Amino acid sequence: MSDHSSSDTPTLACPTCKKPIEWSEKYPHRPFCSERCKLIDLGEWASEGHKIPGQPVYDDVLSDDLDPTKTRH
Repeated sequence: MSDHSSSDTPTLACPTCKKPIEWSEKYPHRPFCSERCKLIDLGEWASEGHKIPGQPVYDDVLSDDLDPTKTRH
């Protein structure tokens, strides 16, 4: 019997470190290879290192732009 993974199991590269992984229960953080790579990716989105291209669907509203005399619900 071979130690190689089944040809039925899809493989992909971790989006962060590019390590090849199987799409299986062996990698619970898939598509990432580890919790560390998952958190690195989350940090990139949070710091706007990753962005979806295109125009924003809404204007950013800053607290200075809000009228304090209007009631908001």
